[in-house]
Amino acid sequence: MTNTKKTPESHDAQRDSREAQGSHESHTPHKSQRPKPMEVLREARAQLAELTGMTAESVSSFEQTGEGWALEVEVLELERVPDTMSLMASYQVELDAEGQLTGYRRVRRYERGRADSRGGR
Repeated sequence: MTNTKKTPESHDAQRDSREAQGSHESHTPHKSQRPKPMEVLREARAQLAELTGMTAESVSSFEQTGEGWALEVEVLELERVPDTMSLMASYQVELDAEGQLTGYRRVRRYERGRADSRGGR
């Protein structure tokens, strides 16, 4: 024999169960939700470093696009002594809306100690 009588305690237990499910769902990331900019920056640097085997030192350009994200990442390509003679490179990096790297290419190479001759870029 089961007790089918609705008591205030049973209503509270049902409500608590629904709230627990709702709070779990609100913390679960949705596929359509875009990651935060800092998450994108960290992930892009990590993914580029893993693919190229080179240290991503900084991000010099960052923007959100219709398809995802576009970044320009400064990478140490060849370490030399003194450090000002090390070879650096700028890579254009593209990511999808979820922050996954979809492509990259080197757009310039330069010595760390040299000023940019392209007028403010």
